Amino acid sequence: MSSTINTPKPKPYRNMRYTDVIVIGAGHAGLAMSYQLQQAGIEHVVLDAGDIGQRWRSERWDSLRLLTPNWMLDLPGFRYAGQDPDGYMHKDSVADHLVSYASFMSAPLKRYSRVHRLWNEGEVYRVQTTQGLWQARAVVMATGAFAKPLQSPLEQSLPDGVVQLTTNLYKRPTDVPTQRIMVVGGSATGLQFAQELNQAGHEVTLSVGEHVRMPRRVAGHDIYHWLTKSGVFWEQAGEVDDLRRARRLPSPQLIGQQQDLNLNELSAAGVDIVGRFVGVSDGKAQFSGNLPNLCKSADLKLFRLLQRFKTSGLAFDEAELNFAPTEIPKPRLSMRFGASGVGTILWATGYRPDYSWVDMDVCDNKGLLQHQEGVVRPGLYALGLPLMRSRASTFIAGVRDDTSAIACHVAAHLDSRKQLLATAF
Repeated sequence: MSSTINTPKPKPYRNMRYTDVIVIGAGHAGLAMSYQLQQAGIEHVVLDAGDIGQRWRSERWDSLRLLTPNWMLDLPGFRYAGQDPDGYMHKDSVADHLVSYASFMSAPLKRYSRVHRLWNEGEVYRVQTTQGLWQARAVVMATGAFAKPLQSPLEQSLPDGVVQLTTNLYKRPTDVPTQRIMVVGGSATGLQFAQELNQAGHEVTLSVGEHVRMPRRVAGHDIYHWLTKSGVFWEQAGEVDDLRRARRLPSPQLIGQQQDLNLNELSAAGVDIVGRFVGVSDGKAQFSGNLPNLCKSADLKLFRLLQRFKTSGLAFDEAELNFAPTEIPKPRLSMRFGASGVGTILWATGYRPDYSWVDMDVCDNKGLLQHQEGVVRPGLYALGLPLMRSRASTFIAGVRDDTSAIACHVAAHLDSRKQLLATAF
């Protein structure tokens, strides 16, 4: 007796298009996934809300460069071929790099096909887009972790007249309409904004909470040389202590140039460093007083990282690992808004993923995707999330291993469905 598949029969839809796998997002992760599926001979389509590299061109500030050196830009089947492997690629060149990759592999791309809804009916997935309906047996969500800026609950408590800008809206110092500005966020983006605005002549206050201090170069090499050589960069999610906390850690304080960018440098340049922005009272911003402790903690973690390089077998002179501790003047605890104080706030508090279009119970109460190394459920996968499979998962350099692993899952899933259908009939 043949077995049966007890799943609801999908509803018929007019003008439905069919494929085996739908990849949502044509950034580096989605394109790399397409390459892996091509290599496996799996029929698929890549859907993107805009054009390739569009967000790099239109939703990032003018001076942005990658924090990782160009030699880390290799994609599956497509190596970096530029003349500056130790440089840091400008955002527009990153977009061009992705366009070249898509052209190289003739990716089956559907541009300007924004996904409004993803849902399942039985064992199939349905995707509603601006260009119609799709059906597939598997879906890879390659929209990553940086879909929309994080919102602060303090946004609603600011006095009238204070201008607010988010990371995706700020492009250049002339976008700031007031002389005095407060940048909120102590990671790479916040420090770069503070430096750029300070150099343009603005009076800048930088609000800093928990942060990760990291030097640009150590012992004559970029920090990512040592992170990759020591194995720290490739550390697997299962090897990380307190994975949930590690996934929430801010990005390191770096800039895409051959120089350090840290709180000492900014303070010496005249940037006013304060603690975490915690509230508004009587027309004043209130700051936490624990910044000195957070700076000591960041310095200690940097020391431990450098020591880890040594214990992994890499040779250093002790003098090459000595970095000055963070020393900034005693930070103020409040600052007035308005004409006599801060007139603009630039929120550099990070990004978060957006799964509002996913009509399935796959997220927790904070809207974060629940997955096991990128596997959400049978036939549904994700890419580009922090520590998804390793510390490299959100980086271009890490996409090769992640897409290879997900492609194996996809192939096994499709094969299992074929076997079930064969035994059913």
